[in-house]
Amino acid sequence: MKSVSLPSVSLALLAVLLAGPVSGAAPAAAPVPVPDQLDLKTAIGFALENNFAIRQARERIRQQEGVVVEVSSRQIPNVGASAAYQLNDKALSTSFPASDQTWQLTVSASQVLYAGGGVRSGVKSSQLVREAAVLDLKAAINDALLGVRTTFFDVLLAREKIKVQEQNLDLLRQQLKTTTDRYDAGTVSAFEKLRAEVAVANAQVPLITARNDYRLAIERLRQALGFTTNTPENLRKIPDFVGSLDYAPASFDLQSAFEAAHANRPDLQRLTQLAAAREESVTTARANYYPNLSLVGGWELRKGPTGSFGDSNDGLFVGLQSQWNIFDGRATGGRVIQARSALDQARLSVTEAQLAVEVEVRSAFSSFQEATELADASQKVVAQAEEAVRLATARYNAGTATQLDVLQAQVDLTTARTNQVQAYYTYNVAVASLRKAMGLSDEFVTAK
Repeated sequence: MKSVSLPSVSLALLAVLLAGPVSGAAPAAAPVPVPDQLDLKTAIGFALENNFAIRQARERIRQQEGVVVEVSSRQIPNVGASAAYQLNDKALSTSFPASDQTWQLTVSASQVLYAGGGVRSGVKSSQLVREAAVLDLKAAINDALLGVRTTFFDVLLAREKIKVQEQNLDLLRQQLKTTTDRYDAGTVSAFEKLRAEVAVANAQVPLITARNDYRLAIERLRQALGFTTNTPENLRKIPDFVGSLDYAPASFDLQSAFEAAHANRPDLQRLTQLAAAREESVTTARANYYPNLSLVGGWELRKGPTGSFGDSNDGLFVGLQSQWNIFDGRATGGRVIQARSALDQARLSVTEAQLAVEVEVRSAFSSFQEATELADASQKVVAQAEEAVRLATARYNAGTATQLDVLQAQVDLTTARTNQVQAYYTYNVAVASLRKAMGLSDEFVTAK
């Protein structure tokens, strides 16, 4: 599609050629100028690195990885050192001969041998939550990229509406010129000239509105991309948006869409993983019913008969430690009840989400059907409306039609063109929404 000459627009938009992700902790990168051209693929690539919802989802994965490391620490030996020094009356001394001070140094290691399954289930639960965070990232990417596609299409739609209104204004100005010439020749009345002037003046309003919609659409795209760089140069420049709202008929089957959604939707998979993690949490809570057993070993240095290190006592030790809360005031039972309730809630969330996904797929499929019908219906109307304008103009010039007939034909042509670009926009958004509802990745994102 040829680029359209548009008025200068004040905005701060997307340095889409910026290499690498944006990090809040990193020093601010040098501002990158707005590119001369921007296409949808480049916008998608920029959003993958800079969209805030995607970046936050990545950070949640990193946070959960820290939880996994923390919980897994009970599976490996823990080594520690302790020291103590005390001054006391000799009457309190427990050594012989009596001494007014005591000290000791201990280095020990402990390894949990049995904890009622609590360690294993805790680690497994944290790993499942980490996997859920990865799926949350996939869901965030799908949602964010659908937003980028939609807002990019918003920009293209606003640009096309500007073209439609400019074409309409050109037609009306031509009509005004013809009417003025005929008025000067004395073949039409002043009323017809005035009506043509009013039509030109009225056509300015939707053109001004379309230009403002274009500016606002660019700002929404900027937000969806996560572009935050503001420089005086960026404020004065906008890129040439490459792309068009084409109509390429696609085919989808409702049953296949349901099956794809159940198999691919990362939000459903995430809830399933969280339910599995809740199941492990029940085992973790029940572990407090059982004793725990640890192997302990180390080396100890104690004060000898004198305060000198030379006669101190030292040696290795090894043993077992165990603790069993025989009665804890039913605290463990309360934790088990909470864990089981959380598990039941997680399972209900999975079922509820499955229903919501089915409704979303059905709604998206219905919108796709509607958009397809609208796009098909709009294809022939523009050509017919253009022919109607040509015939009305010819009849007017021949004196067999009125100026009102010409103006009405021009209004119908503008409506037909507007309906067509709106139908093509709706169709492209409907296809993207249905793909997202089915759990399919954006077509510009390489599946991993």
